[in-house]
Amino acid sequence: MSVDEYAEAGRLTTSGWREALDDGVLLGQECRDCGHVTGAPKAACVRCGSRALDTVHLPETGEVYSVTRIEVAPEGFDAPYHVAMVAFDGGRVTARLGDEAEIGETVTFEGAASTPEGPAPLFD
Repeated sequence: MSVDEYAEAGRLTTSGWREALDDGVLLGQECRDCGHVTGAPKAACVRCGSRALDTVHLPETGEVYSVTRIEVAPEGFDAPYHVAMVAFDGGRVTARLGDEAEIGETVTFEGAASTPEGPAPLFD
């Protein structure tokens, strides 16, 4: 599917982002004014405040920027699990990890992790 099929009136919404994840597609937004890339839908660019955001496919490989192991999980989640900030050229995305990973390690998008709050990007 093209990115436009997940956007509503040209804007990426949370429901479109989740639908894309369920289809195995990792989407984000890129600011037309400053070039900042974000891994989840926003109303405005977090760097410059512009509302000129384009829906884009995000790279499917990235580098672990930070990682944490969740030992005590919220209700409905099974612990332990790993959460990471995955960095790629131009941006970052918060994601679940299928296995342990170290900062600086290269990881690959594997699809969506099912959580009680909806799908989350899954990297391994």
